Formats: sequence, structure tokens, C-alpha cells
Amino acid sequence: MYFDCIIAGFGGQGVMLMGNILAYAAMAEKKKATYMPVYGVEMRGGTANCTVVVSDGEIGSPIIQRPMTAIVMNLPSLEKFGPRVKKGGLLVVNASLVPEKEVQFKGIKCLMIPSRDLALEVGNERLANMVVLGATVRKSGVVDLKSLKKALYPALDRRYHKMIDVNIKAMERGARFVTEGV
Repeated sequence: MYFDCIIAGFGGQGVMLMGNILAYAAMAEKKKATYMPVYGVEMRGGTANCTVVVSDGEIGSPIIQRPMTAIVMNLPSLEKFGPRVKKGGLLVVNASLVPEKEVQFKGIKCLMIPSRDLALEVGNERLANMVVLGATVRKSGVVDLKSLKKALYPALDRRYHKMIDVNIKAMERGARFVTEGV
């Protein structure tokens, strides 16, 4: 099993947290994992991305040129990383900030997630990243949703542990969107 992913968006969208949680979930399943954050010069509001590689075997490098999967949370990230997704790969798009007409790629699967609307159903639009992460995991099968939920504990600072339940609900909502299409 081998999976690699680039997660990208604006600083403040929880891009780094998404990657961190995914790596922790993989390690909880006794898989090898790398996580590498990349920041733009501005922090909040600037560009941010990270790479996550998950494998049953050794991982040669955390650097990904042509990912199997890309999660893009905004239009600049789509423009930069969308064309790099390997043929047959998966592009997960935050449809709340990226219009569908902008997603014009042949030979890859595109998953448009109305993350803001789904996060609001759970109670907070700031959970859009968790909605998208839950949807990605359900679609890709890289880790089990249970492992993703458990990974919140080591990934979040203790002072945010009171937010774990609502984060889990957001992940579940994203996964349900993939399964049920609503």
C-alpha cells in the first residue's frame, strides 16, 4: 500500500492540521508515514501546504512532485497543484471556495465538497477542513475513519481536546457526503 497527498490552502484553513492528523492516523494503523509542512512567507492568509506519504514499506522521501491525491482548499492551490495530480489520481476540492467551472482536469477523479455548508450543519464553518479530511479518507481508503478520529488526540493541543467531539462530527459528515452524496 502506498499513498501520497498534497494538502494546500490559505494559512488559517487548517491545512497543516489535516496533514498532521492523517499522518497520526496512519501511524496508529502501524503504517509508515511522513508529514512535511511548507509555509509561504505570510502565515495566516498566506499560502500553506503539506505533504503526507503513507506506506506499508519504507518511504524514500516526503517530497512529492506528482501526487496521487491533492486536497485543495482554495483557487490558488487548485491552480498550482491540480495539474500535478497523476493520471487516475484523486483531486479533492473545497467547492465552497473553488467554483466547479475552474476544475477542468482530464484523467483524474474530482471530488467537489461543499465544505462550508456541511461544516455549518455540524455547527461551525471553521470545521470545513475536518469535513474535507473525512471525505478524503472515505474516498481514498488510506486509513480507517476510526483511526482518523483517534488521531485528533495526539494532533490537537490538550486545550483543544474539548473540541474533539465536534471535529469528529465534521469528519463523519464529510465521509457521509461521499457515501450518500448528500
